[in-house]
Amino acid sequence: MERILDRIAGPADLKKLDLTALDSLCAEIREAIVETVSRTGGHLGASLGAVELTVAIHRVYDSPKDRIVWDVGHQAYGHKLLTGRLSRFGTLRQYGGISGFPVRKESDHDAFGVAHAGTSISAGLGMATAFAAKGSDAKVVCVIGDGGLTCGMAFEALNQAGHLKQDLVVILNDNEWSISKNVGALSTYLTRLTSAPLYRKLEEDINELVGRIPKAGTKAQEMGHRIKESLKSLVVPGVMFEELGFKYYGPIDGHDLSEVISTLEQLKGQRGPILLHAVTEKGKGYPSAPTSKTRSHGLPPKTDPLAKGVKPAKGYTEIFGEVLIEMGARDPKVVAITAAMPDGTGTTEFGERFPDRFFDVGIAEQHAVTFAAGLACEGMKPVVAIYSTFLQRAYDQVVHDVALQSLPVTFVLDRGGLVGDDGPTHHGVFDLAYLRCLPNFVIMSPKDENELRHMVYTQLQYREGPTALRYPRGSAEGVEIDAQLREIPIGEAEMIREGRDAMIVALGSMVGPSLEAAKRLETEGISCGVVNARFVKPLDEELLLDLASRVDVVVTVEEAQRAGGFGSAVAELYQDHGAISCRLVSIGIPDHFVEHAKPGVQRANAGLTADSIADRVRTALAESVEVRSTASRRAV
Repeated sequence: MERILDRIAGPADLKKLDLTALDSLCAEIREAIVETVSRTGGHLGASLGAVELTVAIHRVYDSPKDRIVWDVGHQAYGHKLLTGRLSRFGTLRQYGGISGFPVRKESDHDAFGVAHAGTSISAGLGMATAFAAKGSDAKVVCVIGDGGLTCGMAFEALNQAGHLKQDLVVILNDNEWSISKNVGALSTYLTRLTSAPLYRKLEEDINELVGRIPKAGTKAQEMGHRIKESLKSLVVPGVMFEELGFKYYGPIDGHDLSEVISTLEQLKGQRGPILLHAVTEKGKGYPSAPTSKTRSHGLPPKTDPLAKGVKPAKGYTEIFGEVLIEMGARDPKVVAITAAMPDGTGTTEFGERFPDRFFDVGIAEQHAVTFAAGLACEGMKPVVAIYSTFLQRAYDQVVHDVALQSLPVTFVLDRGGLVGDDGPTHHGVFDLAYLRCLPNFVIMSPKDENELRHMVYTQLQYREGPTALRYPRGSAEGVEIDAQLREIPIGEAEMIREGRDAMIVALGSMVGPSLEAAKRLETEGISCGVVNARFVKPLDEELLLDLASRVDVVVTVEEAQRAGGFGSAVAELYQDHGAISCRLVSIGIPDHFVEHAKPGVQRANAGLTADSIADRVRTALAESVEVRSTASRRAV
C-alpha cells in the first residue's frame, strides 16, 4: 500500500492534504526516520520531536521562497523527507549520500547550513533584513531548541531583532533537553512557563469551553481560540521575550498539528519579530525516549533502536573520565567544566562524585572558557572538557582570557581528528593550527589510552600556562594501563623505532599506522624509524634536528589540517636552523572540508593509512636519491 509520504514530491504537496492525511503523514515520517537511523545512525530524538512542527511549517509557508532556518540541524530529518530527498534518505550520513545536517548545496530548501547550536536567529535576521532591503515579501522562520537558546549568540540576535523590527518568526521548540538535560536559569524559566498549575487548569477549562461551541460556528471557534491564547498570555506571559521586542505566543502543544497550523496561519500575516513557544517531546514515538533522552538524541550506525543495554567498547572518552575522577579524588582544586556535553565528554560520573566541582554551563562555550579563566585566577585547576570543533566557538576567549594571561587552564579536546558520519561541521581537524599559533600554550596528543592518562596528570601539574590535549573519537588501543600516573617532560618526544633511511614522526592517532607502515617497508629492505611526537608545542627540537642530520627523509603525520599544523611546525623549525640535508614530507588533512563518510574512508582519502604513509616514504626516498644523483652529475 502506497504511503502518503511517497506522494510528497515537495512542500507544495502538503497543501493538498486534509488534517487527517497530515496526521497520518506525521506517523509515516516518524516510521521512516526510525527505520533509516537504526541502520545509518544519526540524530534521532530531536527530529522525531519536531515532526508536527515540520509538517505545519511546510504546510503554511512556501519553501524555498520562504526561508526555513533550522538551528543545529538535529531537527531537520523530517524537513529532508518533505523536500525531495525521500528517495535518497537511506543514504543519510553515508559516503556520497545526503548529510545529517541542512546543507545549502544539497537542496534549495536548505536555507542555511547548520550543525552548531545558536546560529538560526542571527542568520534568519540577516535574511529578513535582506528581504526588506530588496522589497521582497518572502518570510523567514527560525526553529531553535531550548538548548540552543542558551547560547549567548542567540540572545545577541534576539536583541538586534527586537531593535530592527524586521518580519521574523522564531519558533522555540521546547523539549527541555538538548543532548543532555538543559541547565541554567533559562531552562528553569521555560519549565515554569509550561508547568504552572494555574496555566494547566486554565488550559483545561478553556478547552472544555471551546469544545462546546458548535462546529458550524467557524467565527465562534476562531474567537474561542483567540480567547484561549489571550487568557493564557495573562497567566503565563513571555515577559522576557516581550521585553526584547518580540510578540510572544504560547506555549502551545507542538504535537497538536491542528493547533500548530492554525497558530502559524494567524502569525504569517503579522509584522515584526514574533516568538512562538511550542512544547514538544524529544524522541516522540521512540520507545525509550521518555526514560533515555540522551540515548534517543542519536544512534550509532546499524543499531536496533529497540535494543537496550548495548555497551560499546571502552573508548578514549571513558578513559579520560576515569582519570579525571582519579585526579579529582587526589586534588580538591580540580574542577570540571562542560558545555552541555557531560556524557559526550565523559564528565558525567565526575559530576556525580564531585557535584560542587562540576559545572555544566549549557551550550555556552565562550562563557565556559572565561569561567575557567576566572577559576584559574584564584588557584583552582579547571579542566574544560569539550569537543575540538566546539572550542572554535570560544576562540577569542581562549586567546585573550586564557593565553594572553598565561592562565593554567586545562583543555581536553575530545573528537580530535576525523569523526565520520557527522561530517565537516564536527571534524576536529583545525585545533592544532588555531592553538599552535598562540603564545604560552602547551599542546599534546597521546598515542594510546595509557599515555592519555599520563598526559592529563601532566597537564594538572603544569602551572605555567594553558595546556591542550586532543584525542580521537572512538575505541582506544587496548594497551596495558600503568598502575602509577607520572609526569611526561614537557616537549619530550618518544623514540619508538630506530631507522637509517627514513624517520616517520607521528602524532597521536597516527602512531599506530606509522608503525605498521615502517614494518611493511622493512620487508622491502627500507630501514624506517618511528617517533611518537607527543607534543606539538613545544617541539622536541633536539631530537628533530638530530633526525634531519642522519636520515634521508623525515615524514610528519597528523590527523589534522596540514596547513598550519604539526608538520608546519617541524618545517618552521628546520627553516629556522638553516639548510637541512634531509627531505621533509608532511602528511595531514588536505586543504578542503572533508565530507561525511566512515572514518576509515575519510582517512584513506586523506592518505592517513599505513599503505599511504609507506607509499609517501618510498616516493620521498626515491626523489631524494634522484636529487643526490643529479647533484653529483652537475658536480662532475
